[in-house]
Amino acid sequence: SSRSGDEALRDKRARILSRGLPKQKPIEGVKQVVVVASGKGGVGKSTTAVNIALALAANDSTKEVGLLDADIYGPSIPKMMNLKGNPELTPKNLMRPLKNYGIACMSMGFLIEETAPVVWRGLMVMSAVEKLLRQVDWGQLDYLVIDMPPGTGDVQLSVSQNIPVAGAVIVSTPQDVALLDARKGAEMFRKVHVPVLGLVQNMSVFQCPKCKHETHIFGADGVRDLAKTLGLDILGDVPLHVNIRETCDSGQPVVISQPQSDAAKAYLKIAMEILRRLPVPPA
Repeated sequence: SSRSGDEALRDKRARILSRGLPKQKPIEGVKQVVVVASGKGGVGKSTTAVNIALALAANDSTKEVGLLDADIYGPSIPKMMNLKGNPELTPKNLMRPLKNYGIACMSMGFLIEETAPVVWRGLMVMSAVEKLLRQVDWGQLDYLVIDMPPGTGDVQLSVSQNIPVAGAVIVSTPQDVALLDARKGAEMFRKVHVPVLGLVQNMSVFQCPKCKHETHIFGADGVRDLAKTLGLDILGDVPLHVNIRETCDSGQPVVISQPQSDAAKAYLKIAMEILRRLPVPPA
């Protein structure tokens, strides 16, 4: 009868709801996960993630750091970290990360041709993210930095709900349009109970290489104002500098290739601020 059918449907819904969110399961061998996110693309999130990972390792040479590129549609970590090739498989059929500058890296870009587009629906993307999280032999890592895709979609929710995340870093330029989306990103992490460690104000100021005049191309202190509104900290400011772009494009990020530069010092400071805000890792 229709009544028994309705009751069966209600019972099924109740069982699904009673399960709640998926149980978070740590990534084997990884002590702490830090996600680097942005509300929108084009704000320098991947460049920031790469240099933060390198800065975390530079701040303490005893720590092992990994970098996971979770941007399935637009993986950029292989180029920025000067890595090519397919991961080897362990006897347990796990992928071995590729390594450069002491950082273990995994990306969809290692599994497809460099120019091949990923034309997938959401479920296939979720499956790929799950493989990158669970079917990789990370060894023993103190920190795994995850470069998230832009936005607040399936990948962000899947990562936040399936693994314990020690903290999120939100990257934005001071531009009003970017700030609107950065706020959505911060609010999303709060909703899924991921601590937001703070905001990075990227491309904060441009200094003319000839006359040294400074120009706030994307506006001044917009990220600082947003941080006050949200009750969050500013982890640091990164200038708009051609060296940052050139070094990442050439696969020699500025923290490694120009460690004494102002840009590298900015990333090192951000890494220190992240470490100060992370919870004490498990023994």
